[in-house]
Order: sequence, then structure tokens, then C-alpha cells
Amino acid sequence: MEVVLKRRLAWVFFLTCFRGIAADAPVVYLWPNGAPGSGGKTAPESVRTTPQGEHILSSIHRPSVTVYLPSKETATGAAVVIAPGGGHSELWADHEGYNMAAFLSNHGVAGIVLKYRLAREKDSTYKVEVEALADTQRAIRLTRSHAADWGIRPERVGVMGFSAGGELAALAATRFDGGDLSAPDPIDRFSSKPSFQGLIYPAIPKDMKLSKDTPPAFLACGENDRLDISQGLPELYIAMKKAGAIAELHVYTGVGHGFGVRENTKGPVAGWPSRFLEFLDARGFLKR
Repeated sequence: MEVVLKRRLAWVFFLTCFRGIAADAPVVYLWPNGAPGSGGKTAPESVRTTPQGEHILSSIHRPSVTVYLPSKETATGAAVVIAPGGGHSELWADHEGYNMAAFLSNHGVAGIVLKYRLAREKDSTYKVEVEALADTQRAIRLTRSHAADWGIRPERVGVMGFSAGGELAALAATRFDGGDLSAPDPIDRFSSKPSFQGLIYPAIPKDMKLSKDTPPAFLACGENDRLDISQGLPELYIAMKKAGAIAELHVYTGVGHGFGVRENTKGPVAGWPSRFLEFLDARGFLKR
């Protein structure tokens, strides 16, 4: 009982801190003058709330990032661009976005929550591998462009995605470029290659081009997820290892889809964010 109480109090403290951080976290538009491919759409973002208090976003035409920075005393120089899931028709922004960003910033890692354009929202003109992927790549470049003022090291900028956001993270980790040094937009001069990737119960893209240069990957899902994930992610892990890439896989017993970072999560799966930090640390990304 005492252990459970302590854990509960720790979560209350975490969420209190999270709400304080969330209120102060700045929002930065990826393209301040309008995103290419948005076609001048001006409809405001839509937010609905579940009975459990989860915030779900849609109608995103001005893609942006919400920035959660660690204190200067704890900062490691690492940053993670986080893409929430929602089937490309909405974004489950709390347990697959802001909660993870708050956890990371509380452990010395900048959490950069991405709001990307939704390719499967009703009447959408966007595509997953065009506008949504471009938003993810732009968020990585943008984070690197702010390295000095955000206390980030450019070689420590990675990407993480949940479910549909995991598909974007996987695409960003296999379709990247080193930046265009002659680009008129200074952000486009930065590399879009993530330094590492976290794929959390991701929708797995087909025909991924893997090699020894594929960014180190942290892979996690539940054993009770649908087969294309619970079976597909171990297969991806094996494919990465065969290609010479660095990868680490966690499959959690008795767990399905969408666990994310929640207050009421119980069992070993509740510790997956700490396993992710251990993965980063083992690869040298958290060394001060």
C-alpha cells in the first residue's frame, strides 16, 4: 500500500509540474508565413476532450511544434521531436505528446511536440508521405536551427512517434537529406536526418530502406496489439539488425495498443519511458 501511495503521489506531482510546463511551453510554427501545400487553408484547429480528459486535435493547417525545454542545470543537449498518433485523422496530444515531452524535459531532454497535417481527416487534401512527412522533417530541421538558444546539440536531435506518428518517425528516419546549404530559407540548410528514432507501436511503412546508417532505433509495443504491429515490429527489428543498424526491442506482456504515457498505467510497461532514456544514455546521447 505504501509503494502504491508513493507512486500515486509521484504521478500527482508529475502532472502538476506538467500542467505548469504546458501553460508556459512556447508554440513555434514550422512555416510562419504558411506551410507549402496547405493551399491557403485558414480553418482554426479543433480540440475535443474525451470523458477522461484527453485532448484530441484536428483541423491542422499551420503545422507547429510545442517546445518543452529542461532546466539549464539538467540539460543534456538531447532533443526528441514527438509525433502523436491518431490514424492521420486526429492527434491524441496528451498521452502521446505532451505527457512524454514533460517526462523528457524533467530528465534533461528537450521534448518537441509536433502538430502535423492530417492526411486521413475527412475531405483532407494532404498525404502522409508528402505534407505530413514534410512537417516531420521540417520539425527536425527547425529544432537544429534553434540549437544555440534552446540549449540543444545538433547531433543529438532525434524523432519519436506513436502509432500513425510512428509511421512518420520511421519515414523520417529512412528518407532524409543533409540539408541544402544554398537554400534561401536558413532552416532548410539543416539536415533532416534524425540522430535516433523511437517507434512506439508504430504503423510500419512498407519497403523501408535500411542500412548500417539507419539511425539507432528504440522499438516498443504490446503483445496484444494488432498483428501488423505485434508481429511486424519484431520483424522490423530483425531487418534492422540484418542491415547492420542499431536497434533495441521491447514487447510488453498483456498490453495492447495506445499505452503511451498515462497516470493509470500499471506493470512493466509503465517504465518504458525510462527504458528509452537508458537507450539514449547507452548510445552516448545523454552524456554531459
